[in-house]
Amino acid sequence: MKTFLLRTFLAGGAVLALVAQSSTQARAQGLVTTHRVSAALASEAVAAAVDACKGKGFAVSAVIVDASGARQAVLRGDNAGIHTLDSAGDKAYTSASFKANSGAVRERLMSNPQASGLSVLPNVLMVGGGVPIKVGDEVIGGIGVGGTPSAETDEQCAQAGIDKIKDRLK
Repeated sequence: MKTFLLRTFLAGGAVLALVAQSSTQARAQGLVTTHRVSAALASEAVAAAVDACKGKGFAVSAVIVDASGARQAVLRGDNAGIHTLDSAGDKAYTSASFKANSGAVRERLMSNPQASGLSVLPNVLMVGGGVPIKVGDEVIGGIGVGGTPSAETDEQCAQAGIDKIKDRLK
């Protein structure tokens, strides 16, 4: 009798374990895993971007957003204009959402008149200075810099921010 009860108990436990496992797998199929830069790395990257521009004689702001466009790190450099916060944030948002450098987005949309309406979306700024942050082919965010006289210099400083942390983006 004890053997029968023990076998029944073990069999019932095995069935419950299988049901629980398949239930967990079914729920997991409805989830999407996302990645983002940690707060520590995001802070390092914006500091490196601001420092890179400071080394060139420019006072800028740098912003990192995650893949959905939420701001993760913001740094306004010494003497950077207040407008640089918005321009850096919008460039970061543009590069993350379009998964390309913000200046390249401008070129792409200018060559497609049907897409011209995208330029008036909130937080989209199609000016160079925004660079997507990638892990492999996955865009996990964007960094934007605003405040230098040229989009190319903004983009170079944004890239310097990514370069500072890229070996730790795993």
